Amino acid sequence: MTETEAIIAAWRQASEQKVRGALATVVRVEGSAYRRPGARMFVTENKQRTGVLSGGCLEGDVADRALRVIETGEPIVVTYDTTSDDDIVWGLGIGCRGVVQVLIEPAADFRCAGLVQLLADCENSALRGAVATVIRCEGEPGIEIGARALVYPDGNSKSEVGFYRMFCGPEVVDELRAAVRGCGSGVRRYEIEQGIVEVFIEVIEPQLPLVIIGAGDDALPLVTLAKNLGWHTTVVDTRSRPAIVERFADADEIVLCRAEDVSDRVWLTERTAVVLMTHNYLQDLEILKTLLNTPLRYLGCLGPRQRTEQMLLEIAEEIAFLKQLYAPAGLDIGADTPMEVAFSIVSEIKAVVAGREGGLLRLRMGPIHAPAPRAAIRSFESLKMQCEVAVA
Repeated sequence: MTETEAIIAAWRQASEQKVRGALATVVRVEGSAYRRPGARMFVTENKQRTGVLSGGCLEGDVADRALRVIETGEPIVVTYDTTSDDDIVWGLGIGCRGVVQVLIEPAADFRCAGLVQLLADCENSALRGAVATVIRCEGEPGIEIGARALVYPDGNSKSEVGFYRMFCGPEVVDELRAAVRGCGSGVRRYEIEQGIVEVFIEVIEPQLPLVIIGAGDDALPLVTLAKNLGWHTTVVDTRSRPAIVERFADADEIVLCRAEDVSDRVWLTERTAVVLMTHNYLQDLEILKTLLNTPLRYLGCLGPRQRTEQMLLEIAEEIAFLKQLYAPAGLDIGADTPMEVAFSIVSEIKAVVAGREGGLLRLRMGPIHAPAPRAAIRSFESLKMQCEVAVA
């Protein structure tokens, strides 16, 4: 179960049992912090917590404030500033050198219910959505802290009346649609005649879909690690062995089919990560021909580099998405055992999805969560070209 699924379940259980609660969301981060904007924690009136906002530094104080929000019914935005050595004045003394803003809102509010439904829709559909939440107002803009506009996975949108009382109402929805297309989350500032409104625009990311093609012993730890991360995991057995169903019971889905039918039996999108590990050269070759013409997020091939290079030479047709190919799959961490190899592959997938190189954090300058350009790497386009020249 992902953290988001756990929060949805906790919110629904509290609602069914008539237990009051509050939802805390990180809406802005400047400098260093443990979690990024969008991190959530659900707190009930009996002090039960689901989710984390930090490494344990902020949760106690946020929970105490959440209890007050439950009583007042009014949402608040709390700022935690650890950029100064004097941050011990409010009892935490974290020393992380960052500013974190947290929105705390009553769970019984209709706005919170709408957000939870959006989170559930994104999880169930495996598609992106987006939400805009007012986190700060100056003047009298005619809108409240916590007011929301939402864009659902099916493309439909819903906004509170308050957004359309401001000229920026339609603009906010446009920002949400752009965020879903890939512009990302962030805080937007709108200046209107009645004042200033700051809005946290958040992209809701569903589970990462991971497809493992191959059902050998080394696929088991890969499934285990992926499930622990909350990824939606599909195992494809091209030998169509019924016993695999029980053996890979932890997988979300199991597909038994021939190599040539994989693309017809498995839903592959531009968000999908695929690991090819059938350990059969001819089957891998057949599947690779299809996958390299599918807009995947990541395609990893198990085995030596020379094996993949040889397969590329045998693929005569045009290849559309060679940049998505990672072979040998995994980060260079000295992996040896099946679990270590699975760990290196999962780590590489996470790095690719996050747009990182997977290097040592101690060599990184600046905040570790800030976007960073990917370094130039030896691409398989150049490798294939070199191989063709050598064969000629």
